[in-house]
Amino acid sequence: MIDIRLVREDAEMVKEALARRNVDPAEVDMLAAADAEARALTGRRDELRSRVNTLSKEVGAARRDGDSARADELAAQSRLAGEAERAAAAEAESATEAVRLALLCLPNLPASDAPVGAGPEDNRIIRTWPDSAPAYAEAQRVPHWEVGTALGLLDMERGAKLSGSMFPLYRGVGARLLRALTSFALDRHADAFEEVRPPTMVRTETMMSTGHLPKFADEAYHLERDDLWAIPTAEVPLTSMWRGEIMDEADLPLRLTAATPCFRREAGAAGRDTRGLLRVHEFDKVELFAYATPDQAPALLEELVGRAEALVADLGLQYRVLDLCTGDLGISAARTFDLEVYAPGVDQWLEVSSVSWCTDYQARRANIRYRPAGGGSPRFVHTLNGSALAWARIWAAVVETGRQEDGSVVLPAVLHPYLGGQGVILAPAP
Repeated sequence: MIDIRLVREDAEMVKEALARRNVDPAEVDMLAAADAEARALTGRRDELRSRVNTLSKEVGAARRDGDSARADELAAQSRLAGEAERAAAAEAESATEAVRLALLCLPNLPASDAPVGAGPEDNRIIRTWPDSAPAYAEAQRVPHWEVGTALGLLDMERGAKLSGSMFPLYRGVGARLLRALTSFALDRHADAFEEVRPPTMVRTETMMSTGHLPKFADEAYHLERDDLWAIPTAEVPLTSMWRGEIMDEADLPLRLTAATPCFRREAGAAGRDTRGLLRVHEFDKVELFAYATPDQAPALLEELVGRAEALVADLGLQYRVLDLCTGDLGISAARTFDLEVYAPGVDQWLEVSSVSWCTDYQARRANIRYRPAGGGSPRFVHTLNGSALAWARIWAAVVETGRQEDGSVVLPAVLHPYLGGQGVILAPAP
């Protein structure tokens, strides 16, 4: 969440910044008014609490002096003040909670260098690879669900039989390809990132720390009986590993990576890109995450983007990098770069990575701070996260890009060691 002091001290700046994210300035005005009311009610509660304490002391003094009448009178005043204090405390608590909920739903302030725009159509393509678009053969223009079915790699029908639509089932070399992609990425990140295998189900406060709750509850899978949520990304548990703790600056930046399944309802996806692996409810992903000081964060953002790019390039896939405009940023992000690969079989650019710098927005929600090496009060860390990579769409692009005239699929050379040396998925004999 943003720092409420910014609203108190410079509400106009906050309104101008959030207006770049299409947030109505009236929301900031309402938050400021709610905060002022909560502070006034808290002050009233504290005054009454002080009054009760004073009266209690005076009652004790009167009884010690043997003045029972005075003690009884003061005790009656104390009871009335106590009742008023309890009522004021309830009002203050309710008002403070209203401010907290408003802050939880308000997005992060965009970075000053994030391009201003209303939505995805205003995102900027800042580079592509390779420089010249490849010439794709007719054999590569077959969608991955047809290729996967023909080669026994993908069985969407049986996946739907088991779990419903948009739950893929990989088979044979198709399943092994998915595992190879994960191992390939984890090995590439092992030089600087500690591998973590977090739980796949998390508590409500863990989801709230990243900004996924309360705003995006409809997009998540909730196990109501246990009040646990299926993670939409490993960013969620990784962000909360140090929730409520104070780190040492000497330990920063702290880089983590995790391979997990991810679950998303895709509630608004009905009838839109729902064939094959373009939009699924469950997919595997390798996540990169970092805790950092504000000074370390810009370089880490570049590092995470660079690592994601390197993986895609080594897989031989055509890709582009987008600088997301303010109107397309996620709730927690101040700055985001997306990577999209081109899948020739579906003739679409597919998002496979989103790398974000969340400044101290998530750390404030999770109360994660660090002790400055030079002394002073603890400060909130900055968090960064990025997919490197999400595999469902990468799998689709690899299969489509590698398809040959005879129906076989040539696999990227970097994956051969993870496939027992296999470099080609042969077409079935006619």
